[in-house]
Amino acid sequence: MAVSLTDKAKNRVRQLVSERDDGKPWLRLRVQSGGCSGMMYEMDWASAPAEGDKVFEFDDVQVCVDRKSYLFINGIELDFEDTLVRSGFIFNNPAAKRSCSCGESFTV
Repeated sequence: MAVSLTDKAKNRVRQLVSERDDGKPWLRLRVQSGGCSGMMYEMDWASAPAEGDKVFEFDDVQVCVDRKSYLFINGIELDFEDTLVRSGFIFNNPAAKRSCSCGESFTV
């Protein structure tokens, strides 16, 4: 298993990277304690992967995940939705046993 991105997610990451000028082209995914279900997804930018990171490359989209977070998101699919009701990334995590209604926190 690994981390995967839908075409919509890849296109949105490409767009966000092209709007940045800080030399941080890597999307960093991580998990932190918090949220109403116990753990929260976080996204940030990195100039390069840190030592020990899991690295995933999708053509020109680069994603890194620290080892601890990878334990909780192995197999995740990152999607992007842009509708009249909602706009944002969606975390489809097969390891999540429960998640909050907004989809930003989960329990494994």
